[in-house]
Amino acid sequence: MPGRLTFYHNPRSRAAMVRWMLEEVGAEHDIVPIDFEAGDNRRPDFLTINPMGKIPALVLDDGTVITETPAIIAWLADAYPAAGLAPRQDRPERGSYYRWLFFGGSCFEPALTETMMRKDAVPLSKSTVGWGCYNDVIDTLEAALSRGPYLLGDNFTAADLYIGAELNWAGMIGAPRIGDSTPIQAYVERVIDRDAFRRSMAPL
Repeated sequence: MPGRLTFYHNPRSRAAMVRWMLEEVGAEHDIVPIDFEAGDNRRPDFLTINPMGKIPALVLDDGTVITETPAIIAWLADAYPAAGLAPRQDRPERGSYYRWLFFGGSCFEPALTETMMRKDAVPLSKSTVGWGCYNDVIDTLEAALSRGPYLLGDNFTAADLYIGAELNWAGMIGAPRIGDSTPIQAYVERVIDRDAFRRSMAPL
C-alpha cells in the first residue's frame, strides 16, 4: 500500500472528485488548499508540481507527481485494490471500465464545454471532433445507464465516481437534458448516496 499522499485541492474544481476517491479508498493523505484568488496555483513552488497551474495534483511519498483527474482516480483504484473500485486486469470488463473512465474527459467534458460556452457559435463538425456532439454523448450515456444500476452492471467502480460526479455537476449548472433525463437523474442519486461522497463534501 502506498505511503502518505499529498493532495492539492480546491473544492470548486475537479479536485472535488479526487477528494471523493481518496475517501472511497481510505488513503492516508494531507490536503494542501489552493486558493485561486490568492494565485496559489501560479506560485513557483506549485508550478514545479504542475507547470499547467492546474489542480488536482497528487504527490506520492516518493515524490512522483500525478495530475489529470482520471489518471489520479485510475491510479488510486489500482493502488488500493481492497476498495474494489476497478475490475482485475485479467477480467474482460476491465476494457469497459477504461472506456467509461476516459469517456468523461474525452467526450463528455468537451461536448459540455462546447454546448455551454459556445451557444451562439457554429457547432464544430461532428466528423472532426472526438466527441461528435453533445446530443450523441448524452444519448450514449442514457443508453448505458438505462441498463444500470452502474456502468459495469451491479458493481460501483471508479468510472462511476468520475462520470457520476461530472453528471451531478452538469445538472447543477443547468446543462441541457441532464435534469430531464430519468436514467441520468436516477444514476446520479445512486452514485452520490455513498458515505465516502458525504465525507468528501465536509468542510476542511
